[in-house]
Amino acid sequence: MNAPSEFYTRDRTRHPPAYTPGYKTSILRSPRQALLSLQNSLSEVTGPAFGHSDLGPLDNDLLKNYLHGGEPIGERIVVHGRVLDENARPVPNVLIEFWQANAGGRYRHKNDHYLAPIDPNFGGCGRTLSGADGSYHLRTIRPGPYPWRNGGNSWRPAHIHFSVFGSGFAQRLITQMYFEGDPLIPICPIVRTIPDPDAVQQLIAPLDLNASIPLDSLAYRFDIVLRGRRSTLFENRLEGN
Repeated sequence: MNAPSEFYTRDRTRHPPAYTPGYKTSILRSPRQALLSLQNSLSEVTGPAFGHSDLGPLDNDLLKNYLHGGEPIGERIVVHGRVLDENARPVPNVLIEFWQANAGGRYRHKNDHYLAPIDPNFGGCGRTLSGADGSYHLRTIRPGPYPWRNGGNSWRPAHIHFSVFGSGFAQRLITQMYFEGDPLIPICPIVRTIPDPDAVQQLIAPLDLNASIPLDSLAYRFDIVLRGRRSTLFENRLEGN
């Protein structure tokens, strides 16, 4: 029997400090007192548990799961990758959720008042389960950048939000995927809170022409690494996961 692999020590210099005035909302959201540990409830420890029977056939197809008589507007893309542990072993059967703005940079959300129009054929959210080899894929349109109220002339790069569930709600991890070559990435106030350039690079999906669909969609690859020094940066676990 092979000995279990050793966990790698977290490198906390990769994670942004909680208080980063350049990211305006961190001023109020950063803790001012020592954190307290609360006892988990039963539902936080045991749920949710998802299987393939819980998913619809179009849940990972944002091009099709919100059609109302037309097609979504924008550049059609495929996003694919694998969920891996720190030793590059696949992590199967984890629920992956994703949400994003439409091609104009507007979310289908009541609090989004950006002047870009709502796309009636694009809902902007979906989910899937990782396969036995940790792989996942989705189809969508490339989201647009958008301005936000951070003070000054702040714009968010095009990005897709990802949520990865463990065996309970308390293990939920959230991150963002950016697109290779986007000039807004290095000047984004949120990205600039990350002190390690390598950690930023892990959030940028490279173009993958080998996985593109001719005359249909470009493809981008985004691997999600759980825990350790090679971990993807998760915005709701800045201290590490």
